Amino acid sequence: MFLLKIMKLFLVIFFITCGVICGQDKSENEQVKYTIDNCVTYFNPDEVDSTKVGWQFWFVDKKFADGFTLKMSNVEAKKATHPPHAHQEDEIFYVVEGKAEFILGDEKKTGGPNSSFYCPTGVPHGIRNIGDGVLKYLVIKTYLNVK
Repeated sequence: MFLLKIMKLFLVIFFITCGVICGQDKSENEQVKYTIDNCVTYFNPDEVDSTKVGWQFWFVDKKFADGFTLKMSNVEAKKATHPPHAHQEDEIFYVVEGKAEFILGDEKKTGGPNSSFYCPTGVPHGIRNIGDGVLKYLVIKTYLNVK
């Protein structure tokens, strides 16, 4: 129940902060009609995407809201989804469960549940599980040039 409340809070914050406007920058034929039914997503374990080190679940995928996304990642103990990297979009991680190592450039810091990590555009960054249990975190990101 606590996790569901966190997810709902993040969805609200995500859409308010990003300023999602119905049909923004789309032609009339491509406008998305946002409704309560397509704006609320519930976690469904049958819809997770497997990764080499766990799984991920897209609450909001990049095709729905002009590139704005919300994803949950679940990473096995002592592993990372991928090595540190940089890209043209900002990214925010929020740890729900487990112990993470955050990497920004040449610096590292650890965090646990209810800690966040902001990754600015173009700066090498990464997150990895340094705990003995699962690491579960949310990723908020806007993909550029999504059509």
